[in-house]
Amino acid sequence: MATFHYIARNTAGQRIEGQLEFESEAAVLRALEEQGLFPTQLRQAPASSRPALRGIRSRDVGLVYSQLADLLRAGVRLLRSLDILADTTVNKRLAEIVRKVRADVADGASLTDAMRAHPEAFPPLHTAMVHAGERAGFLEDVLTSLGTFIDRQDELRNKVVGSLIYPALLVVIGTAVLVGGLLFFVPNLRQMLGSAAELPWPTLVVFAMSDALRDYALLLGLGLVAAVALGYRFATSDQGRRRIERWQGYLPVAGMAVRMVAVTRFCRILGTMLANGVPLIQALAITRDATGSRLLAEAVDEAIEAVRDGQNLSEKLNRDGIFPQQIMAMIVVAEESNQLEKVLLEIADTVERRTNRQVDQAVRLIEPLILCAIAGAIGFMALGLLLPVFTIASSLGG
Repeated sequence: MATFHYIARNTAGQRIEGQLEFESEAAVLRALEEQGLFPTQLRQAPASSRPALRGIRSRDVGLVYSQLADLLRAGVRLLRSLDILADTTVNKRLAEIVRKVRADVADGASLTDAMRAHPEAFPPLHTAMVHAGERAGFLEDVLTSLGTFIDRQDELRNKVVGSLIYPALLVVIGTAVLVGGLLFFVPNLRQMLGSAAELPWPTLVVFAMSDALRDYALLLGLGLVAAVALGYRFATSDQGRRRIERWQGYLPVAGMAVRMVAVTRFCRILGTMLANGVPLIQALAITRDATGSRLLAEAVDEAIEAVRDGQNLSEKLNRDGIFPQQIMAMIVVAEESNQLEKVLLEIADTVERRTNRQVDQAVRLIEPLILCAIAGAIGFMALGLLLPVFTIASSLGG
């Protein structure tokens, strides 16, 4: 993904400036055209100038949307509502951005255009929905939907991350115990044994591991750093992400859970945008970059071209079998009955509940596997340490 800085004019002739993230200049031009903007200048921004998301949490933005919807629904004018939000928002950086948005609106810009100038807080997904709400006259409903949507996404993300904390803690503690034993306990035992004539093979293996860790610590550390760097480079490349996603699909329980998280995100984002008046092609273009799945993004690319050619969304959407058959059947029926946005949101709710159960099952499966692996490694090291002691003790007793 690349960041493009654009200067454009809308249908009223107003000058609009902002940034968009897409894979190519042609994709940016299509997105601007779908938004009713006519670019006068377009250039790719250097990587270092991309907006940073640090310091602004999605939950803070969602709270701003919910509060703004409540204020507008209560009859408070937009400028006054923005003043109140700027004074009450806890996140200082977000409060400063709200003040800038308020200043732009006071100068005659629409709320959408003012938000588009700050993509670090308001991504294209949000601004497209706000634009549809402003144009159709239901801005309060759109803001409420955005606040609810962000809360649901944040809840699902916290669910997945929270479920992985305990397994990660087990791996860290188990690795620390193994490394500490090989560095400190094994050399002491080796000195106690002296030059024993014969040692059991588990003890020889443990001694060899201890020697390798002590004598080649620097080389092993450099190798580990190089492996992590190569792994990160592979994981962040397009080909690597695609292969990792394919490999994840073969994992029992966990593979399906990861895939369903992307499907849930796709259905909820697309359904929410369609329900709030965003055109299908524009909604698909924005949803493609928000799913977090490379395979699903490629399927959405094909679906966009199919929709442009007058075909149905479902004809190209199920690439590589990403969507289960029952979900695709529901999407087909929804297209035929012209209730796509409603069905997509219902699918997202159903799949999210099912995904939560699958995440719990995956965690319950991963935890005993990690425990068994760590217990086996520590047990093998303990066996290697205790066997010569028992051998010497039995020989002295005999």
